[in-house]
Amino acid sequence: MINTVDFSTALDGIVNFYAGVPDSLLKNFCARLSNTKAQNEHIIAANEGNALALAAGHTIASGKPACVYMQNSGLGNIVNPFLSLMDKAVYRLPVLFIIGWRGEPGVKDEPQHVTQGELTLPLLECMRIPYRVMDADSDYTAILQEAQEALNQDKPFALVVRKGSFSSCKLETPLADISSLNREEAIGTILETLPEEYRFVSTTGKISRELYEHRDARGEVHNKDFLVVGSMGHTSQIALGALLARPDLPLCCLDGDGSVLMHMGSLAVNGSFQDLPLLHIMINNGSHDTVGGQPTVAGGVDWPALAQAAGYERCLSCDSRDSLQKVLNTVLDQKGGMTFVELRVAKGSRDDLGRPKVSALNCRLNFQEAL
Repeated sequence: MINTVDFSTALDGIVNFYAGVPDSLLKNFCARLSNTKAQNEHIIAANEGNALALAAGHTIASGKPACVYMQNSGLGNIVNPFLSLMDKAVYRLPVLFIIGWRGEPGVKDEPQHVTQGELTLPLLECMRIPYRVMDADSDYTAILQEAQEALNQDKPFALVVRKGSFSSCKLETPLADISSLNREEAIGTILETLPEEYRFVSTTGKISRELYEHRDARGEVHNKDFLVVGSMGHTSQIALGALLARPDLPLCCLDGDGSVLMHMGSLAVNGSFQDLPLLHIMINNGSHDTVGGQPTVAGGVDWPALAQAAGYERCLSCDSRDSLQKVLNTVLDQKGGMTFVELRVAKGSRDDLGRPKVSALNCRLNFQEAL
């Protein structure tokens, strides 16, 4: 297994700035960055394209290459900024990518990662990004030497990291909770309070998994919920698209803070349809909880003010079970209109939290039929 501390130390001799979006396969590496880097040396970006732009600006100003890390799903977010900004035909900016390889062929994974995993290496080849695959037994010193040679010639280079490559490294200063409310309890409260006719579109990760488990515990069928897997950051636009087709539909979008941050322009698009009855609940724990608990900047944002400026009709915040119930009852009493609710919760989940047993395709078909 690659020693995370030794690898990070060696990497510091090649790059002097890090930006990226956390990934479960890279959580030990990400923890090492959070433990050792100053705020101006490491940025957890809103999305991977933003991370690449940060790297570009830093390289232009410092004259030194930067490192951008991500899950392979994030490759889609960097295609345009890489080809139209970093490529040799444009500004010819060097960058070192570290990419967690979810869905590697032959390795069991969640459905949203399967095709992405198959196309990871071909996509890098199509973008003309040289790469090396790294695993627990790799000679990372030789690989980093090859990477440095490419960067010295103002070329990109990618390290594609297999599962289990890095040794354990924990966050030395865990994030403080921004609320004492348990997220799973909060989702249960939402289901208890909203009328049965409500349908749900829920974001990728633990929010959808907890929603699914609540339905099981309540003895309910799962056709009221569209569980979004992958495509992080687009949940509210899926919900808006459904409402544009069915404006009579009582619809609740269960979103996450990392998801909303990833594509914040969606708030303004939603707000332009102020009369549609979307209940947009952003569950905010100030962290990328699903992939290692790394911080987001969401804990310090005035979300109701932001949503109001974007055009939402009602904008509310709550951080306890009682205040959540009051907010939901207020929404039901006032009826209709675009509503944004920031629901502040604690980090973490049950160790035995399960995964949906329904396939992604059947989830879509069941939800579609129920509409």
